[in-house]
Amino acid sequence: MKTSWRTASLVATAAAVLALTTACGQDNSTTPASAARNAGATVAAGDDANPGGGTAIGAGNGYGADGDKDSTATVTPAGELTVASNPELGKVLTDGSGLTLYRFDKDTAEPPKSNCSGDCATTWPPVPADDATAGAGIDRALLGEVTRADGSKQLTIGGWPAYRYAKDVNAGDVNGQGVGGTWFALAPNGKKAERTGMPGLSVREDPRLGQIVVDREGKTVYRFMKDKAWPKSVSNCTGACLEKWPAVAPVAADDTAGVKKKGLMPFTRADGTRQMTVNCWPVYTFSGDKAPGDTNGQGVGGTWFAVSPDGKPVGAPGE
Repeated sequence: MKTSWRTASLVATAAAVLALTTACGQDNSTTPASAARNAGATVAAGDDANPGGGTAIGAGNGYGADGDKDSTATVTPAGELTVASNPELGKVLTDGSGLTLYRFDKDTAEPPKSNCSGDCATTWPPVPADDATAGAGIDRALLGEVTRADGSKQLTIGGWPAYRYAKDVNAGDVNGQGVGGTWFALAPNGKKAERTGMPGLSVREDPRLGQIVVDREGKTVYRFMKDKAWPKSVSNCTGACLEKWPAVAPVAADDTAGVKKKGLMPFTRADGTRQMTVNCWPVYTFSGDKAPGDTNGQGVGGTWFAVSPDGKPVGAPGE
């Protein structure tokens, strides 16, 4: 039986390139992001995807997730999903009441599985698949469902289980964006909604540190003094360190603003993944920075410092 909890829940020349490549011992290639696929349609999540009959939208997406909901939690139907425009995130997916829908990085989409249960599911209530329909600008084929451990059906978008955030109380709220570095608003194509209007790397004026480099989300970028830049880029942050200090993914040189171009390129880490550098130094963000403008990582352990536009560690001893 469904009850309402509406008040509690509602991202140079060829010679110059060659010179940079030689300097860091790496290339400067990046992989473009995939494009979104949208289609205006309306269909229930459990109805046939084919107007003439056949496979249901959720067919093949069911997966028994370890996700018992808190027995006291209440839910409200998703209703007709809509596409809302957010000034910072661009297009985000909302439910029929205008509440933002989110995805969790610790979940999986192939196969769909929720890893949010107990207290997590109280803070991030799963969106029920019942009655969910795709409104204009949403590809109905992306709507599916996953069976949670308690037997309830949770809505999935592009395979990703969908949630609301308990601290979103008004239509259009996006208070859950970036929480814990693992929760992100859903874009209409099931991908993460990311901040728009900012380059992959840019420079901002910090009142305490002066000019520092920030990423696309406005989060401060840091250097680790135990890393190396010459004769090639080397990261000495691995394992638990990398969980606390996530590596900045490759950014195209033309997707930057105010950052010195020399030595601005990605390199391949020992684990095979790619990481961005500024002046050949590997760069990171800090999990302890919860909002754009935070500089909580500055000076941590005497080895972590914000990055200046020319790649130098801001405020580091001897700099």
